[in-house]
Amino acid sequence: MQNPDADTEWNDVLRSKGIIPQKEAEITEDDIVQILEQTVQEKQHGKAMEDMSLKELDRIEDDLDDEDERMFEQYRRQRIAEMQAFQLKAKYGDVGEISKADYVREVNEAGEGVWVILHIYKQGIPICSLINQYLTTLARKFPATKFLKSISSVCIPNYPDKNLPTIFVYFEGDLKKQWIGPLAFGGMNLKQNDLEWMLAQTGAIQSDVDEPVKPVIKDVMNIAIRQSNINDDSDDDDDD
Repeated sequence: MQNPDADTEWNDVLRSKGIIPQKEAEITEDDIVQILEQTVQEKQHGKAMEDMSLKELDRIEDDLDDEDERMFEQYRRQRIAEMQAFQLKAKYGDVGEISKADYVREVNEAGEGVWVILHIYKQGIPICSLINQYLTTLARKFPATKFLKSISSVCIPNYPDKNLPTIFVYFEGDLKKQWIGPLAFGGMNLKQNDLEWMLAQTGAIQSDVDEPVKPVIKDVMNIAIRQSNINDDSDDDDDD
């Protein structure tokens, strides 16, 4: 008796007449990838990965030959490991408020592999409020990064208002980048994408936003110091 699953012209005729059932479509590697990518998305939205993956895997495993099954199992383990690693890192998601007493524990001792973004601000300064608003959104977008904020007088006594806002970026307790004063952020013209791009350049977040047309990052502190030195020299010459 001829195999009804065989790809022959005669079987094609029989299928077209409804005499034998249509051959089930073979599951390809792309199908497997699509199923697992859907599992990742469901996991990121809070659905239990185990429930989703078991249903999908039970549906396809019976249709795989030995070679496909080995490939599938290897890919599944890899994707599950990636998802578990992401979930372990994605443990923040908001902007924590700290004081001077919390600084060492929350910043310097944040832990291995942890990026910390700390905003030093003061209530009543518009650009500080703007940055706090942006950071709240970015903290939700990048939950693997630790976002913090602290009122300047609470965190750093006698910290001058002219230095606000200030953002410090730490990795594993070491200071990697800092922006000090409104000019470093481009003033109130700062957009959320600008700030996201700035932070991404440090490695603290993984973002695909395009570079601003006019980059807001400026070494304004060094410029101010050099300008101050020039002014001091001019004053000395006048005294002579």
